[in-house]
Amino acid sequence: MRVYGNLIDNLAQVPSTIKEIEQQGYTAAFTAEINNDPFFPLLLAAEHSKKVELMTSIAVAFARNPMTVANIAHDLNQYSQGRFTLGIGSQIKPHITRRMSMPWSSPAARMREFVQAMRAIWACWYEGQPLDFNGEFYQHTLMTPMFTAEDKNGVGAPKVKIAGVGPLMTQVAAEVGDGLIAHGFTTAEYLRQSTIPNVEKGLAVQGRSRADFDICCPVMVASGSNEQAFEQNLMRMKSQMAFYASTPAYRPVLDVHGWGDMQPHFTRLSKQGDWQKMTDMVDDEMLNAFVLVCENPDDIPQQLEQRYGGLVDSWMCTYIGQDQEQQQRIVNKIQKEI
Repeated sequence: MRVYGNLIDNLAQVPSTIKEIEQQGYTAAFTAEINNDPFFPLLLAAEHSKKVELMTSIAVAFARNPMTVANIAHDLNQYSQGRFTLGIGSQIKPHITRRMSMPWSSPAARMREFVQAMRAIWACWYEGQPLDFNGEFYQHTLMTPMFTAEDKNGVGAPKVKIAGVGPLMTQVAAEVGDGLIAHGFTTAEYLRQSTIPNVEKGLAVQGRSRADFDICCPVMVASGSNEQAFEQNLMRMKSQMAFYASTPAYRPVLDVHGWGDMQPHFTRLSKQGDWQKMTDMVDDEMLNAFVLVCENPDDIPQQLEQRYGGLVDSWMCTYIGQDQEQQQRIVNKIQKEI
């Protein structure tokens, strides 16, 4: 199992952080689009690293258009000598329409077309094919030599991984993407019952096998270097779970475990701002379904293998430990033995 390290969003600390991630043996480093741009840190990371792969997880696709994203991804992939993977997601309607002021409709179909449009743009740039993409949501039909990007390093187009929770987006990810970025609010049982079957449906459309596709998952972990840190991490995970559970689009994950009826109550409390009551709703059974509870960080590899071995190809590390030697030991164990 590959292990991805979380790249800090403080630009001033990126050079030192990416060097640590590379030295500790992580396969890749990822950034998220939360309260900062996800691409800027990776430019610095590419400059200050040599081998570690780099990925956005995720950049919000629908806040942009295929041409701008294709260009940014091209630049990062060229500069990093082919180490960049574009991880994109749809976000949810309120953020796209009210925060980003962008259109929203048919997210799975729109995402399929978004990736197809980017691939058409890269085919134009790298293979000399005419740009003539006419879709329902995006049209790209003009490309002159002045604006044509070149594959000067011979690395080709970047890989594309798509974030998905529901069956439609998961299938689209397997149809047109190189991998799926599962949500942190995911359980092993949901992967078995919903994610994997829909990935297989999508792969069948293109005649690809499961071996051609990478499933990444930011499996949540509650651990700590001491008892106090462990308890703090435990409460943080409960709070994060309650926040995720308040999103109606994630109800199918709760349904798998028979907790779907709780979802509207999480939503109601979130609108009231009663975060404490939401957190209190997360009992030990629910916590343990979503979170690897490991008081000792050295237990993480064993629990990760027991629960997610064979289901997840890449673990987007949410916590390993404070001690540098311990982190390196755990990363190496996961990548060599799972």
